[in-house]
Amino acid sequence: MESEDEFDMQDAHDDDDQDVVSVDNDEDDFYSGGDDDGTANAFAFDSDDADVADYEFIDNASDDSDDIASHRHQQNYTILSEMDIHQRQEDDIMRVATVLSISKVAASILLRYYNWSVSKVHDEWFVDEEKVRRAVGLLERPVVEYPNARELTCGICFDTYPCDRIQAVACGHPFCNSCWAGYISTSINDGPGCLMLRCPDPSCVAAVGQDMINMLASNEDKEKYSRYFIRSYIEDNRKTKWCPAPGCDYAVDFIVGSGSYDVTCRCSYSFCWSCTEEAHRPVDCGTVAKWILKNSAESENMNWILANSKPCPKCKRPIEKNQGCMHITCTPPCKFEFCWLCLGAWSDHGERTGGFYACNRYETAKQEGVYDEAEKRREMAKNSLERYTHYYERWATNQSSRQKALADLQQMQAVHLEKLSDIQCQPVSQLKFITEAWLQIVECRRVLKWTYAYGYYLPEHEHAKRQFFEYLQGEAESGLERLHQCAEKELQVYLNAEGPLKDFNEFRTKLAGLTSVTRNYFENLVRALENGLSDVDSHGACSMTTSSKSLGGGSSKGRGGRGKGTTSRSSSSNRNIDDAGRWSCEHCTFSNVKSTSICLMCHQRR
Repeated sequence: MESEDEFDMQDAHDDDDQDVVSVDNDEDDFYSGGDDDGTANAFAFDSDDADVADYEFIDNASDDSDDIASHRHQQNYTILSEMDIHQRQEDDIMRVATVLSISKVAASILLRYYNWSVSKVHDEWFVDEEKVRRAVGLLERPVVEYPNARELTCGICFDTYPCDRIQAVACGHPFCNSCWAGYISTSINDGPGCLMLRCPDPSCVAAVGQDMINMLASNEDKEKYSRYFIRSYIEDNRKTKWCPAPGCDYAVDFIVGSGSYDVTCRCSYSFCWSCTEEAHRPVDCGTVAKWILKNSAESENMNWILANSKPCPKCKRPIEKNQGCMHITCTPPCKFEFCWLCLGAWSDHGERTGGFYACNRYETAKQEGVYDEAEKRREMAKNSLERYTHYYERWATNQSSRQKALADLQQMQAVHLEKLSDIQCQPVSQLKFITEAWLQIVECRRVLKWTYAYGYYLPEHEHAKRQFFEYLQGEAESGLERLHQCAEKELQVYLNAEGPLKDFNEFRTKLAGLTSVTRNYFENLVRALENGLSDVDSHGACSMTTSSKSLGGGSSKGRGGRGKGTTSRSSSSNRNIDDAGRWSCEHCTFSNVKSTSICLMCHQRR
C-alpha cells in the first residue's frame, strides 16, 4: 500500500530530498499479484495470508514502512524537484568537463546540444572532436585578434570604445557592453532558443556561454535564462518529463522499457508516462485518446440532434420536436403541417373530419421492414447515443466517486485518524490499515472507471468476450462497493463511539482483509483485460465458472449473495484449516482465525 504521506499534499511538498516515489501501492505493485513464477491467480477473491498478517494487531509490530516496501517491486521512476534537477545538471556538467578537460561553460554547451546525454557527448567527442567543436561552436582559436589594441570598434553600433568596455566570445569579434546587453536581452525574451545563442556576427558560429549571460544580462533576464536552462534538462531529455498536473513543478525520471507506464507524482497525481494522460490501465493509450476525443467532440451533440429531429417532408429543414402531440407545423415560410411519426401530410390523418387520432403507419412500416433510409440513420444514431451514454455515465460516476474518495482520504489523514486514535486508545501507527483501504478504493475507482471505456470499444460481435468481460466487471464492482461501504459507513461506528469498542480489532481484520481481497481481484482483472481476455478460446466459448476455477477461483454466488469465485474445497472444516491455524471461507476464500465460526468478510457460517 502507499504510505500515508503519498496523498498528503503538505507533507509531500515539505520534503525537498530527492526521492523515489514511495507508492507502496504503486501501479506496478498494485497489479503485480500472482505467483512468483509470474502466473496470475486471476479473479479469485482470495485473501493472501501474508498480506492479512500485516494488518493484524500485534503489539510489537514494526512501523517501519521500509520493511514493507522491501517486499515490493522497486519503482521504475524517480520524482525530481527543482533542486534535484539543478544538482543533476551540475553533476553531468562536471562529469563532462572532467573527462574532456574543458571548462564547465563549454561542457554545458555540449550537453545542451546533445540533449543532456553524457554518453552521446563522450561518443561524438572521441570520434571526431574537431567536427563536434564546429557543430557546437566551441572554437579553439579566435577568428580575429587584436593583441595590442587600446580601443576597438563595436561591430553593431560602430562606435569606438576602450578595450575594457568591449567583450567577445571565443571568436574574438568585438562588441560593446551595451550592444551585447541588448542582443542578449532580445534573445532571452524570444524564448528558449537563447540557450544556443551564437555570436552576433552573422558569419560567425561561436557559441555564447552562460558566463557571458551572467556578466551582461539584467537580473530579470538572468532569471528567465535560468528557468530555460532548468527546463531544458527535462524537456530535451527523452527519459524525463514534467508532471502534467496543473501547478505541479515536479519532474519524473523514468526507466524506459521497465514495465508499467503508470507514474504517481508527489503531488498525488497519477499519469501515464507514454501519453501523459491520467493513469488509465487497463486501457491502452490509443483507446484513451479515442475516448477523450469522443467525450469532447461536437459529433455527440450532432448525434443527439439527429436522434431527436427530423427533416420537414417539404422543405427538408430539420425540425426538433418540443411538444407532445404528433401534429407538426414547419417554421415560416414553409408552414407545412405533417405527422411526426410517418412524415405524411397531416391532412391525411383525419383532420378534415375532426378525427385527431394517433398515426400507426410508422409502426406498421417498422414491422414490415419498410424503412426510409433517413429513418434508419436516425434510429442508428439514437441507438449509438444511448449506448455511449450508458458507458459514459458509469465512467463519469466512478470518476466522481474517486474524487470523493480522495477527499475522504485526505480528511481521514488530517482529522479522523487522530480522533479515532484518541477514542480507541491506539497509536496512529496502528491505524494505517484505514489509510491503506482508502488508497485502495481510490485506485480501484480509477481502474473501474476505465473498464467502461474498455467495454465501449470491445467489438460487438465478440459475444463471448463481452459476456465474460461484463461478468468480471460486475464482480469487481461488487467487491469494491463492499470495501467502500466498510471504509465509509462501518468506520463511522467507531468514530462516533464515546470510548474504545471491543470489536475494533475484528473491524481491523475485516477491513484489511477486504482491502487485500479487492486488490488481488483488481490486479488480476487488469492483467486479463490487458491480455485481451485470452481466457475466451478461439471458438468464442467461455464458461465463467470454469474459467474462474482455472485461474484460481471457483463457483460464483452471483450479485445477490455477493459471492466471489472460490476455490474447490472439502466441506470438512478440518481440511480448511491451514498450518497457521486459520480456516478459509468456502464462499469468499477469506482466511479467518481459528476461533471464529462466522467469516469476518462475508458473514457466512463456517
